[in-house]
Amino acid sequence: MTLAILSALHDELAALLPELQGARVERLAGRDFHRGRLAGHDVVLVLSGIGKAAAAATAALLCERWQARALVFTGVAGGLAPGVRVGDLVVARQLLQHDLDASPLFPRWEVPGRGRSHFDTDAALAAALEVAAAEVLASPHPALQAFGVDAPQVHRGLVVSGDRFVSSADESRRLRTELPQALAVDMESAAVAQVAADFGRPLAVLRSVSDRADDQAHVDFPRFLAEVAAPYAREVVLAALAKGRD
Repeated sequence: MTLAILSALHDELAALLPELQGARVERLAGRDFHRGRLAGHDVVLVLSGIGKAAAAATAALLCERWQARALVFTGVAGGLAPGVRVGDLVVARQLLQHDLDASPLFPRWEVPGRGRSHFDTDAALAAALEVAAAEVLASPHPALQAFGVDAPQVHRGLVVSGDRFVSSADESRRLRTELPQALAVDMESAAVAQVAADFGRPLAVLRSVSDRADDQAHVDFPRFLAEVAAPYAREVVLAALAKGRD
């Protein structure tokens, strides 16, 4: 049985690929699926694609074509809740699509036909990511100094997703008002959670906070991705997989 690891952006995938043993690539639906062994586990690594539709299609292919036993999704996110700062890590416990609104036919945010708006991640997988993330953050990360970050933390809770890069203070304020429990916002995770639930597959989600989802959201993003988010994703995933092998 294969563990699927989805990376939202190329830098994160590129950080993991050198660790993949016996790598072989299969191409399907415009995506490269990298198969091999990672920290003692059979895995398939792939870019999710940006946005809910691309990520959902990728997740469905992993579940159907490669019969993935579980999915782990890494990426970046904008911080929403007070105290969720640049350089922190967020492990999702629940996911919701903040831009889904089929009212008045269905309550706002509810997925039609599913009877719910919130999708839970797998408790055991999420806990493994939390422990690994805390261990990674316990060691100094030199690149964080350039972003004025010290004492990064691990947060756990609700992550919301939508097909829009939230990059203004007004948008961020609206999300905090409407969804006060939301820790962070991204563009894919909740869609992957819906697919994982449809297939009955466990899911865990790790997000590096790259910005505060406001008017400064674009500042130094490529540098943060390369120097902080990608190494975080690699180190946390490898640490979590190593624990699962013990």
